[in-house]
Amino acid sequence: MRTDFVRWARAALAGGGVVTIRLVDADEGQTLNRDYRGKDYATNVLSFPYETTPRVIGDLVICPNVVAREAGEQNKPLAAHYAHLTVHGMLHLQGLDHDNDDDAQAMEDEERKILAALGFPDPYAT
Repeated sequence: MRTDFVRWARAALAGGGVVTIRLVDADEGQTLNRDYRGKDYATNVLSFPYETTPRVIGDLVICPNVVAREAGEQNKPLAAHYAHLTVHGMLHLQGLDHDNDDDAQAMEDEERKILAALGFPDPYAT
């Protein structure tokens, strides 16, 4: 699985960088989300960018409990959901966001492009 994360992260990284990907339990995920985002629940992925230029330096924190639950609820293969969240988090590390409709559309389009190149379906298809 480690090689999968490396492949997914590299596919989403423009330029070079150093990124740590940590898998955490729900308690740690909730603590980090509460302490850094003010939201008191475990979330699927958190991005902590430290530098974006000249190269990306940051951390991704992924909560497998949440990822597995969401994949089941959305009827998605687990690997596809992990790939999507890894790509999503990597784009956040590079400064992309989804705070408004235009930014969200641009980010989703980039995710679709990267995931398609990796052989995964559109994560936003209904």
